[in-house]
Amino acid sequence: MALTIEEMAVFCKKKGFVFPNSEIYGGMAGFFDYGPLGVELKNNLKQAWWNYHVKRRDDIVGIDGAIIASPKVWVASGHVGGFSDILVECKKCHARERADVLIEDKLKISADGMKLDEIESLIAKNKIVCPKCKGEFAEPSKFNLMFQTYVGPKQSEENIAYLRPETAQLIFTNFKNILDTSRVKLPFGIAQVGKAFRNEIAPRNFLFRCREFEQMEIEYFVHPDKLKECSYVNEVMNCELLTYSAEMQEKNLEPKKYKVKELLDKKIVKLSWHAYWLATEYNFFINLGVNPEHIRIRQHKKSELAHYASDCWDLEYKFPFGWKELQGIADRSDFDLQQHIKHSGKDLSWFDEEGKKKVVPFVIAEPSLGVDRSFLLFMFESYHDDKERGNIVLKLPNPLTPYYCAVFPLVKNKEEVAKLAEKVYKELKGCYTCMYDESGSVGRRYARADEIGVKYCVTIDFDSLDDKAVTIRDRDTTKQIRVPITELKSKLYELFLK
Repeated sequence: MALTIEEMAVFCKKKGFVFPNSEIYGGMAGFFDYGPLGVELKNNLKQAWWNYHVKRRDDIVGIDGAIIASPKVWVASGHVGGFSDILVECKKCHARERADVLIEDKLKISADGMKLDEIESLIAKNKIVCPKCKGEFAEPSKFNLMFQTYVGPKQSEENIAYLRPETAQLIFTNFKNILDTSRVKLPFGIAQVGKAFRNEIAPRNFLFRCREFEQMEIEYFVHPDKLKECSYVNEVMNCELLTYSAEMQEKNLEPKKYKVKELLDKKIVKLSWHAYWLATEYNFFINLGVNPEHIRIRQHKKSELAHYASDCWDLEYKFPFGWKELQGIADRSDFDLQQHIKHSGKDLSWFDEEGKKKVVPFVIAEPSLGVDRSFLLFMFESYHDDKERGNIVLKLPNPLTPYYCAVFPLVKNKEEVAKLAEKVYKELKGCYTCMYDESGSVGRRYARADEIGVKYCVTIDFDSLDDKAVTIRDRDTTKQIRVPITELKSKLYELFLK
């Protein structure tokens, strides 16, 4: 039986991955703290994303924008005036629910993009009542998700500021600075990893929907006259994606697998740049061992599209609570740069030396990925209840696991064995994330290591004193090999690359 989201939350707390925020004071909904293992996994995930998208490419640079920016930024972007969800409040107990989620839970239909009157009609027609007290709901209303604060000592209207609801806008406001300092040429991207804040009406499903979360995001800029010229698309033409187009959804058809070439030939995906980024983001997860059957691409229906997007696809993962958005990949056109040009009066164009003219680039794709949702994905993908061993095995990919290896002395009270084990541990720790454990039987130590994702356990035994070799035990197969201590570091590196 598949692990539920509630069981995963319990496991994460028990093993030191994720703790409820402010738990000693009763907790605070929508906020979580990452524990000793969780912070290592989370940092490894962000580093893996950065390596894949920035360090290994020549066409993407990075920034780290501030969490608080001028409120004019959020006026220009449309967040102050229109960043909202639809809320319904119970007349009896005054519990508040996010309307679209409530409808999806009760009617098992998609409510993305529904208007106020549609929401109200569905609730009335299906006699949906408050899940807490069975009371009647009042008329739905819009609720702005921005967290408001003040900058400076005076709490007045002129000092109002906002915690950023997304990381994208700091990329746009720094666009000119990056052009002036980085010698970038179109097409190119700007990447950022950082916190964002949304005052969710009803945070739920553990890390999936939080009020404080982290994003890994790219804005990829293309010349407006060259939107169909993707020089990289041939690299991914044979990549096969489980596809759920807007037409499939409207006709109640099942998702179908298509190669990127087919998606473009059939015009299911209109632009080669968009198709390229869909495949690129899909491959990020597949390269880290995610089951391809658990990931699909889903196109937004017209009613779902954001006002700035001409097309948008989600990379979705099959969580225990259904297919849910992991990452949005939107075609934002030149909306954001034009908005900031209009509101700031500044020139945010790029000079096309070949065409001898200024152009405002298009964001042909905006791969926007949630760190916390990705963290959750890898926990579910890695979690295995091994009945033969009688314990949980967390089969995390090598680049993500909090500890790549562990060192065990066979017995802790044998001085020579313990000394050699400590020496091996210190040598390995300089190269790999490594832990030392001498408590309990070796079998129990193996089980503890399995449960937190340690890939290789290195055991120093009595024979090690004579043959100067150690035993390496593989987490996934439990197979063991004997390796000379002098070759241990290189052997672990060889195994890491497999």
